[in-house]
Amino acid sequence: MTPTGTHFSYYQICRRKLWLFANGINMEHVSDTVYDGKLIHESSYPQRSERLEEVAIEGIKVDYFDAKRRVIHEIKRSDKVEKAHEWQVKYYIYVFERNGIEGCSGLLEYPTMRQTLPVVLTDEDREEIQRMEREIVSIIESDVCPPLVKKRICKSCSYYDFCFSTEPDEA
Repeated sequence: MTPTGTHFSYYQICRRKLWLFANGINMEHVSDTVYDGKLIHESSYPQRSERLEEVAIEGIKVDYFDAKRRVIHEIKRSDKVEKAHEWQVKYYIYVFERNGIEGCSGLLEYPTMRQTLPVVLTDEDREEIQRMEREIVSIIESDVCPPLVKKRICKSCSYYDFCFSTEPDEA
């Protein structure tokens, strides 16, 4: 099983969310936050689709790839989980390298905030990605869902109702 960019992002945010998503319990389709993010992606850079393309390799799907400049563009709604976004883009660069596309960099774009963040992949990151890949696969293939860990981000998560259906509202 090869992890996807979503797996890498969820790994950074919440191991329980990662396991649920990877094991077919999908809540994104009922999330206003996810829907809002899709609208931002579709409407923020309408001219891009004329010169840049979405690329899918090994189960990852990159928002836009500038083949001439070798830049992976990833559009996000907000920077609340910026670390997760950075690792997702680093993983994309890593997968591109693994497929012979060398010299790539990344650009995280937050259109509603009018911010961009460059992303580069270091040798240390490559080692960390290999470790994370093993752990992600281990979590996903486990027969047991990881326990609930209450975090500040929980209330805006698409899995909130699922995770807290039997818990007091304390997240």
